[in-house]
Amino acid sequence: MRKLIKNVYFCISLTTVLINRFMINRVLIRLKIIQIVYAYYQNGSKNLDSAEKELFFSLSKAYDLYNYLLMLMVALTTYAQKRIDAAKSKLAPTAEELYPNMKFVENKFVSQLEVNKQLMEFAANQKRSWANDEDFIKGLYDKIIVSDIYKEYMASSDKSYEVDRELWRKLYKAFVFNNEELDVLLEDQSLYWNDDKEIVDTFVLKTIKRFEAKNGANQTLLPEFKDEEDQEFARRLFRRAILNCDYYRHLISENTRNWDLDRVAFMDVIIMQCALAEILSFPNIPVSVSLNEYVEIAKVYSTIKSGSFVNGTLDGIVNQLKKEGKLAKN
Repeated sequence: MRKLIKNVYFCISLTTVLINRFMINRVLIRLKIIQIVYAYYQNGSKNLDSAEKELFFSLSKAYDLYNYLLMLMVALTTYAQKRIDAAKSKLAPTAEELYPNMKFVENKFVSQLEVNKQLMEFAANQKRSWANDEDFIKGLYDKIIVSDIYKEYMASSDKSYEVDRELWRKLYKAFVFNNEELDVLLEDQSLYWNDDKEIVDTFVLKTIKRFEAKNGANQTLLPEFKDEEDQEFARRLFRRAILNCDYYRHLISENTRNWDLDRVAFMDVIIMQCALAEILSFPNIPVSVSLNEYVEIAKVYSTIKSGSFVNGTLDGIVNQLKKEGKLAKN
């Protein structure tokens, strides 16, 4: 299941994702549910309560990663200050070492992030910190300071908050996105984090963009869930997908008569099973929205022909249910 979410995310509901103002949205929830449902059948334990706990634990770990990556910017700045202090303490420091350019370590955006109340609360409750990965921090900092992004920033006379914030948006995109060394480090810390990294990166960038100097330490971070309704959406969709499995697979089988269901890619079956759970359980979600979401997942994650296969099969099932009066949608 590795890279399920990582590979699919950017292809699904991009417009919706960009306007959301909460960390865990329904795109992520759907993807996580497919992952957990797949694992539910693969591991053979078939314990529904345990699987549901795993679902919500997995979602919470994505939120932990969001906070942890915000802390990375503070850790890099703290390391830069240590380097300056160490250079000043030399027996014969140069003039440049005695009177360094302090623009990077005095970056207004990071200074605000460092005292953010929500981030400080998260950090206080965590056993891990970036202080345990100083070799990685050193290597990343060394790459940053030789970059054109850094050099142009340090040479500029503009000391505005907006410029300081924009620096970190650029640095994050250039050095934290697609960083294989960081991916390995995160995977060592949590099996969930490597899969979630690219999703969470988009939310970190969104958070940087949303920061405003006037908010100071009270600047709000993205909440984990929009509201209790999304939590209930996750719980209900997951349980319906499992508990009504036989009915959903019967519908799939009826609409794939030219196929032996055992020959259909197992991931396609899981995707359609979850799609039908949503279509039949949430009358306020338009059928077209549900279909689009799950077809895109199939296109990216399953086989080459899965997108059109899933689309055709689900479309046939929807039409059948409408004719039978079993599909009531607002």
